Amino acid sequence: MYQTTVQPNLKTIEAFDVERVRQDFPILQRLINGKPLVYLDNAATSQKPYSVIDTVRDYYSMLNSNVHRGVHYLSEQSTLAYEDARLKIKEFLNAISACEIIYTRGATEAINLVAWTYGRTHIAEGDEVIISAMEHHANIVPWQLLCEEKKAKLKVIPMTDEGELIMEEYDKLLSDRTKFVSIVQISNSLGTVNPIREVIRKAHERNIPVLVDGAQGVSHLKVDVQELDCDFYVFSGHKLFGPTGIGALYGKAELLQDMPPYQTGGDMIRSVTFEKTIFNDIPNKFEAGTPNIAGAIGLGAAIDYMKYLKMDEVAKHEKGLLEYATQRLNEIDGVHIIGTAKNKASLISFVMDNIHPHDIGTILDSEGIAIRTGHHCCQPVMQRFCIPATARASFAFYNTKSEIDKLVYGIQKVIRVFG
Repeated sequence: MYQTTVQPNLKTIEAFDVERVRQDFPILQRLINGKPLVYLDNAATSQKPYSVIDTVRDYYSMLNSNVHRGVHYLSEQSTLAYEDARLKIKEFLNAISACEIIYTRGATEAINLVAWTYGRTHIAEGDEVIISAMEHHANIVPWQLLCEEKKAKLKVIPMTDEGELIMEEYDKLLSDRTKFVSIVQISNSLGTVNPIREVIRKAHERNIPVLVDGAQGVSHLKVDVQELDCDFYVFSGHKLFGPTGIGALYGKAELLQDMPPYQTGGDMIRSVTFEKTIFNDIPNKFEAGTPNIAGAIGLGAAIDYMKYLKMDEVAKHEKGLLEYATQRLNEIDGVHIIGTAKNKASLISFVMDNIHPHDIGTILDSEGIAIRTGHHCCQPVMQRFCIPATARASFAFYNTKSEIDKLVYGIQKVIRVFG
């Protein structure tokens, strides 16, 4: 079997060492506007370690060939590497079988896949779908369109001023008409870590399937789909320190087997005549055409990298970053944090008195500090808090408290510039 030749250089690390880990990420050594890069936009996309970058390069340099089709050496080895990455995802999520892992372009395509296959065949006029008030547009619009098509209703779990779901209202929304629940694990705009286990348990008491949007969850939490008992779980590789354009859908095998294909073409069929087409087994049934082979293998390398990190230590480090950043920002007059849930991931959205978030981002960029500004594809969240946008600083395990000090200095510069 083809094995990735590039391995993370973390075997000798006994405890989490952020300065050592930063050496694995070449972009963190860059200067932006003459200043060392302070990358605090990890909720949008994460940076990539050498092992991922080199694995993708090595695939194209040494192995490039299409999968599942050829009997020649390169094709066979590409197929082995591609399917080996699927096994890595299966183990990473603790799925029962690799056939429960469907490659997609990312979390967005995975949600659309479920909406337009499972949703179209199981939701009818008068039925209801439940989402939450803090969803990304990618977990709103597919269900909105499906409900319009089927004449079903979209129900929304409200949230508090702190950015926490009101679970008592969720209880009231659940009914015999509810046919599906789709919920974000960690809010990309607020940082809230939702009580996913409780959401799933209450839905399953009524035999309602649940999809979990784990786009932000996989990089901060240990995910065990069997322990969660979710019916579907989606994530994007680029937020897990892997390549863009690749992600995965986990689905329970019995559900995937009954779902119709999402797209049609090569590799997802068993046989085709002009009279009839017989579709392939899962997971191939949902993977039409030539896939993102390099992306899948690169995602496998990213999962390898994560295995070398001590996740308990990573979580402790990120919690320390969140607590320190929260304290420092709360000390600045005129800065207001949006989203103060008790259980948060390492992400802070904030606004400043009489200063537009885009102006905040522009000044911070002049100091080499990368944050995200805007509505973060969560316009209903912005409407809930009566604001047009926020500035968002989101942290990964390679960030440091000294970078937070630079963020604070940059915010103070914003105040000086705009008075």
